[in-house]
Amino acid sequence: MKNVAAIILGGGRGTRLYPLTQVRAKPAVPLAGKYRLIDIPMSNCLHSGIEKIYVLTQFNSASLHRHLGQTYRFSPFSSGFAEVLAAQQTPERSDWFQGTADAVRQYLFTLKELDVSDYVILSGDHLYRMHYGLLVDHHRKTKADITLSVISAEEANAGEFGLLRCNSRGRVIEFREKPRGAELKAMRLRAPLPGLSKTALRQKPFLASMGIYVFKKEVLIHLLTEHLQQTDFSKEMIPSALDHHNVQAYLFSGYWEDIGTIESFYNANLRLVQQPDPEFNFYDVGEPIFTRPRFLPPTVVENCVIEQSMICDGCTIEEAVIRKSIVGIRSRIGRRTMVEETLLMGADYYQSAEEREQDLGNGLPPLGIGEGGVIHRAIIDKNARIGKNVQIINRDHVQESSREQEGFWIRNGIVIVIKGALIPDGKVI
Repeated sequence: MKNVAAIILGGGRGTRLYPLTQVRAKPAVPLAGKYRLIDIPMSNCLHSGIEKIYVLTQFNSASLHRHLGQTYRFSPFSSGFAEVLAAQQTPERSDWFQGTADAVRQYLFTLKELDVSDYVILSGDHLYRMHYGLLVDHHRKTKADITLSVISAEEANAGEFGLLRCNSRGRVIEFREKPRGAELKAMRLRAPLPGLSKTALRQKPFLASMGIYVFKKEVLIHLLTEHLQQTDFSKEMIPSALDHHNVQAYLFSGYWEDIGTIESFYNANLRLVQQPDPEFNFYDVGEPIFTRPRFLPPTVVENCVIEQSMICDGCTIEEAVIRKSIVGIRSRIGRRTMVEETLLMGADYYQSAEEREQDLGNGLPPLGIGEGGVIHRAIIDKNARIGKNVQIINRDHVQESSREQEGFWIRNGIVIVIKGALIPDGKVI
């Protein structure tokens, strides 16, 4: 894999994940209490032997740049690198990335210089494990110009993806982005592919693009150079390439989840605490998910009830009840607090005892979750200050609401407390 490089697309606004993307890029959103979304494709690359990695960024990218710089440092005796390619002004271009293909196009001068034969293009907001070597092997064995990694999908959610149809040799003959109605039904598979049984075909009769592509270097350069009006891979460039290039499908059978919305992000996180066999397992000794190394103390738990939950490093939890939840790094949870079906992202720093006393003296809740609270079905972003006897329960069953001035949003019925928000004592949400 030394002649393969990866491009991770992380430049979108992340509007579907707002307000988690209010002050950070989408790939920098915390995951499972101690990781970030970008750690998933980065770890997959490293375990696959891909050590030449570009990350394209654009919006709110400071924390993402910092995380990449602090986490992925390669030996000076290695040819590996993790390099950020941020949107920039040049003599030729002065505008933002206009889409996934345009983002790559704006750095063609860099990509041309790298001595590789293939580029793997990845998204920064998916949860999955994949050995990209198998994908690249399939790409080369089929002599493909472009290879799309695909999963089989049910009709109920197939319209949320780019769908494709293949001939008996696995060559893609049709590709439609998020089809509806008659167009959706027309994309139904008519015969099973290798690796997809007739039973599986009946249950999931569609092939959905995972947003993972392999391009021959010369084909990628040609398409980006000759089709300047095409700004997006899935909507324009790949469909138009079907007639003149060998575009192949690679069927992936493992767990994969697009966590680009609040609801999917919340559900994917809480599925991590399903026992004994979560769909995505962070406890893989052979291929761990890498993240920034931190030197945090062990978690202190005093007289608590904790059921089906994950508790990260450096927390202090006193006389609390925690069920089906994830408690992120450096979390502090006060006495007689109940946390259920909630993702606590934790904190970036500790407060000293003096700082906590000073906050209390000024009538402000200190960092963390105060005493006597109830939190149910929520996401509490980092560095939140939640006072005593606060109830975050979506009492009125609101589905959508923007209460940014009060420190929270509600999306899909899930309460999201904004990063650094202050929720006063006794507040009921």
